[in-house]
Amino acid sequence: MPRIASEDDFLSLMDAHFPRQAAGVELPRGDDAAVVAVPARLCVTSDLFVEDVHFRRSYFTPAEVGAKSLAVNLSDVAAMGGTPTGFVLGIVCPDDADRDYWDAFLAGMAALAASHDVPLVGGDLSRGDKIAVSVTVWGAPGPSGRFLTRGAGHPGDILVAVGDLGLARVGLAVLEKHGRAALADWPAATAAHLAPVPRLAEGLALAALPGVTSCMDVSDGLARDLPRLLPDGHGADLFFPPGGLHPEVTAHAAGHGRPPEKVAFFGGEDYALLATVAPSALAALRAAVPAAKPIGAIAAKPGYTLNGAPINERGFDHFG
Repeated sequence: MPRIASEDDFLSLMDAHFPRQAAGVELPRGDDAAVVAVPARLCVTSDLFVEDVHFRRSYFTPAEVGAKSLAVNLSDVAAMGGTPTGFVLGIVCPDDADRDYWDAFLAGMAALAASHDVPLVGGDLSRGDKIAVSVTVWGAPGPSGRFLTRGAGHPGDILVAVGDLGLARVGLAVLEKHGRAALADWPAATAAHLAPVPRLAEGLALAALPGVTSCMDVSDGLARDLPRLLPDGHGADLFFPPGGLHPEVTAHAAGHGRPPEKVAFFGGEDYALLATVAPSALAALRAAVPAAKPIGAIAAKPGYTLNGAPINERGFDHFG
């Protein structure tokens, strides 16, 4: 088992996967700090990805851990309607993660970064008991010049989702029960959990439509994230029609005696985009983002309904 021999050995491994020179990077990593050219306005986001909290080595490959730890940050930039322009990376390395592990980890992360032209400009390394990854990404506005935010919707605005709600939660459940053997029977659900796709093109398209009033990415499940999107004092009426959810969500729910719309509502780690749009702009949104699905509307007063019935449960909370 080849060990990481030193911090310089780890840094040379990064250099093998990430070029130092990139557009917008005036002084690359290697100095006390990088120097980057930035526009007048940026969005900045940061996420932690911690072993046995966000992933397990028993069913995540190293490449999947690397890619997902970056993807969840890119998803935040997508929800703002931005274009990612750089990131920094912090890694905590335990003794039982060898050089081959980190080589595969960095390969997975680098492939995703290259596909979106996002340079790695710096970061930090440390030892610890478990793997922990901290990624901070920044991005510029797209051609529209605006960032999408939360809380700017209005009563009557339509709620639309871009992505399959509940699918990643099913993936987590079957991976926890069966490990990677679950990939054979639940390919879409396991892929949604192991390798979420940041919806950057869709976020740019949403930001380009004046009728889109707000947006966020769904990371903690619709039940937890929807109140964060809506303006204060307002609720929502949600509707998931029969056949409107991914077949693997429906199948898993049926096998466990649960309504599939409840699986979609509580979800978790969907990394779908959730947006609000004026009714008059819905047709334009669906033409620009064909994957967008209306799932309800903002209500004029507090409270939530799901397919006509009140629903009061809240979703996942790290500290709940």
